[in-house]
Amino acid sequence: MAARGHVQDPNDRRLRPIYDYLDNGNNKMAIQQADKLLKKHKDLHCAKVLKAIGLQRTGKQDEAFALAQEVTSLEPTDDNSLQALTILYREMHRPELVMKLYEAAVKKVPNSEEYHSHLFMAYARVGEYKKMQQAGMALYKIVPKNPYYFWSVMSLVMQAISAQDEKLSKTMFLPLAERMVEKMVKEDKIEAEAEVQLYFMILERLGKYTEALEVVRGKLGEKLTSEVQSRENKCMSLYRKLDQWPECNALSRKLLLKNPDNWQFYLSYFDSLFHLIDEAWSPPEQGEHCTEGHVDSAVDQAIKFVEDRIAGEDSKDSRHLRGPYLARLELIKRLRQRSSSEERELGNPLDLMFEYFVKFGDKPCCITDLRIFVDLLEPDQFVQFINRLTETVPLSTQPEDALAQPADTKSLQRHLCVVQLSRLLGMHHSLDTEHKLHLIEELKARYLYGLKFGKSCLKTELQFSDMYCLLAAHVLVDFWKETGEERHLWQCLSLLEEGLSHSPSNAQFKLLLIIIYCRLGAFEPIVDLYSSLDAKHIQHDTIGYLVTRYAEPLGQFAAASQSCNFSLRFFHSNQKDTSEYIIQAYKYGAFEKIPEFIAFRNRLNNSLHFAQVRVERMLLDLFLEANILSSLEENVRSMGLCPEEDDIPWKEMQDNRDLTVLVSWEPKSRQLSEEDRWLSLEEEILWLRIRSLTLRLIAALASPSHPVEPKNSEKAAENGVASKNYTLHELLRQLEVALESGKRFVERKVQYNFLGPPSTRLSSAFASGSCQCQASAFRLVADVHDLDISSLEDTSKVQERLGNSFKDLIMQLKDIRNKCEIDLFEIRDGQNKTKPAALENLVFFTETVCIILWVSSYCSCILRPLKSNLQKKKKKKKDANTPTPAVFTNYQEYISALQLLISEVLDHIKGLETNLTALKLDSLSLEDHTLSEAEKKFKKMVREKVQSSYQRSLQEVAELLKKRLDTVKGLKI
Repeated sequence: MAARGHVQDPNDRRLRPIYDYLDNGNNKMAIQQADKLLKKHKDLHCAKVLKAIGLQRTGKQDEAFALAQEVTSLEPTDDNSLQALTILYREMHRPELVMKLYEAAVKKVPNSEEYHSHLFMAYARVGEYKKMQQAGMALYKIVPKNPYYFWSVMSLVMQAISAQDEKLSKTMFLPLAERMVEKMVKEDKIEAEAEVQLYFMILERLGKYTEALEVVRGKLGEKLTSEVQSRENKCMSLYRKLDQWPECNALSRKLLLKNPDNWQFYLSYFDSLFHLIDEAWSPPEQGEHCTEGHVDSAVDQAIKFVEDRIAGEDSKDSRHLRGPYLARLELIKRLRQRSSSEERELGNPLDLMFEYFVKFGDKPCCITDLRIFVDLLEPDQFVQFINRLTETVPLSTQPEDALAQPADTKSLQRHLCVVQLSRLLGMHHSLDTEHKLHLIEELKARYLYGLKFGKSCLKTELQFSDMYCLLAAHVLVDFWKETGEERHLWQCLSLLEEGLSHSPSNAQFKLLLIIIYCRLGAFEPIVDLYSSLDAKHIQHDTIGYLVTRYAEPLGQFAAASQSCNFSLRFFHSNQKDTSEYIIQAYKYGAFEKIPEFIAFRNRLNNSLHFAQVRVERMLLDLFLEANILSSLEENVRSMGLCPEEDDIPWKEMQDNRDLTVLVSWEPKSRQLSEEDRWLSLEEEILWLRIRSLTLRLIAALASPSHPVEPKNSEKAAENGVASKNYTLHELLRQLEVALESGKRFVERKVQYNFLGPPSTRLSSAFASGSCQCQASAFRLVADVHDLDISSLEDTSKVQERLGNSFKDLIMQLKDIRNKCEIDLFEIRDGQNKTKPAALENLVFFTETVCIILWVSSYCSCILRPLKSNLQKKKKKKKDANTPTPAVFTNYQEYISALQLLISEVLDHIKGLETNLTALKLDSLSLEDHTLSEAEKKFKKMVREKVQSSYQRSLQEVAELLKKRLDTVKGLKI
């Protein structure tokens, strides 16, 4: 809350109890205390604002805003009121009002450093860079401190970055910022490192790399001390941009002599070396090679340099550095890419990798180091390589164990590295069934044996042998993919659950469990698994897709709402949080971080996952909450949905998903390819477009509300019916285009790796027929509108078309129902096969029914007054023989058929629930007497989880369908 300090002001003492109540979350008492105080001191503005904060936090936003505006209109200048209003407007997500607040305060107190500073930060929150520049200079004139001057300079840089016209940036904003800094340089007023960093940033953005280099090398560069080797790194970057490869090479070489383990310097050294070779550069005959010293410009010099670094490491007794040994392999890799015969001088890659393993095989990083270079081995060397590595691993046979096991954790790590390399080289995939089964048993045995080394581990620590368990799980997944036998997946789940019981913090176990449970159609276990991952901040964007993809399609609507909320909470706080980061960067002079924060914010605002979760959450809310047209209107209004507006940034869309979050040892041919990434992104965007258009069509149906009188009346024109009809037709046209694109994509039958990106619901939506049925429902609205704008006597063709539309809609819905009527399980030879498509089709049926009901409700709003008017005319004419238009009969038959369909699906769900209870999943396949008690326990636990999940899914789908059945019964005309 606002600072209370030690000012001897009686108002501070009076306000303190309200602050305390608000700080403790007791908002009601804060409001009461504020009311008491205001009775005695009506002009105590801060008390009003604190009351408004209490009202805001108790959900009374309108009252809070009215009170705040009342105080704001008085243009307060006391600290307490201003700070309290700032807090309130931030909580209301109205930072632009804070800006106006301090603009008024600055006018009244023009020489206040504090108010000017607050005004600058208020502008920073809303990104008003021009005003920030002016505010910074105004502040500098009042209090001539360097930071204020450079705030203004940085605001110019931000104007350049955010400008649409790049030419304007290069010709106006950046040159002006450069002149402002040069003025300070000439006057010798540069004081802090941040100011030098800003000067460097401006020159770099202007492309003045030579001038930037002079700054870094010169006197100003001496201030660059906050980061280790900051000057050297900046010089290296500039040398690369200026194509000064001799200097880049010499500097890399010099830095590697000091630190032979820095991988980035090796990469710069090799990059510059080969550029020099390609340019046929040769050193001058006399003097230094360049300003940075000696240059290596030939392969033999590079070989000698690397070998010297290795010799230095070999001479040590302990703590060998990995860098030089990896540099030798990197040099071989680059020489091989250039088809250079000189690679032979460095040695045989197999021998060098073997040597590396001998030195560093007991470190967990050994596998990640060597996997980069396994391509240097020939396929016929794989077995020889693995055999040689295995021979060096110290294993000893225990009396109680047939397997030779490691005696300590270092030996275990060496053996684990060999097994991981075996899989990476494709040796696991080439095994026949018998050897694969043997491998799984061996990996499980090694995992269980290795647990003894981790008996003293904390729950937050991983067991030393966890990777054996994960490897066994991957081999079981291979088995399932090859044979299609689901028992391997069940076995995999049991094994991973057992692993998780010993290593509760193992994220890889949890991620793989999430994927497999979802593949089996069981979402309930995912909730706890994802929650225990404790995803932080950006992870909601990078790995959130693993959860949000499956929650609703598998019928877990409550869990879907929860998972969407987790993600949306992060995205919504991003704007506010990033503004705070930017303000702190200004305060502490971290100017180079400000563009990064802005880019980060934009990346999240344009996130594919953010757009998906927003659309799916709104659709889910409508499916769950809105039953008829009136409640749909209320929900659409509360969401602020406007069918004419498409707020998804299609052109700037960012795919922030981490598709490599699961550890994998797949050979290169089986790894996720760049093509797979692009195909997945294309599919995600196609599905998002269909769902977004569906949402907008629903909004168009609900807004504006349907007037009772005919549409060709004057009031109808005021209600914008014509506009609504145009919007509906336009959105329907866009949906049909999107559906056609989606259909073409589905026909390509794209398949991703098991550990790659999950497919969207696109294929299953087309297979179920729900997309086509929903489009037909929206087309029905247009037909009903045509009926409404003409008299019943003139619409025989329209009525006939409507009658056919009603019949077609029922037929399409029957097709979806038929695809729902499959069992969740199929028992064969004592083994069960799950059919998660049954759940997904049920959800598609439910979603489609919801949309059809809104359309039907719209139809009844049109037909009811038409029928009423017709009956009145009949009574006046006293003509009972006038035939009733067919449309009314067709509608009643359509509603009856709809009611029957929903009832049939509900009966089917009831049957599924009965079968599921009778099936006793936990007892299936437990007759295997070869299983240990622990294995039986986890197998039983897995099946119970899946069964419970199915039951919950069926229950939630049935509850929603029952509500919609009650709605259908009320759709009479």
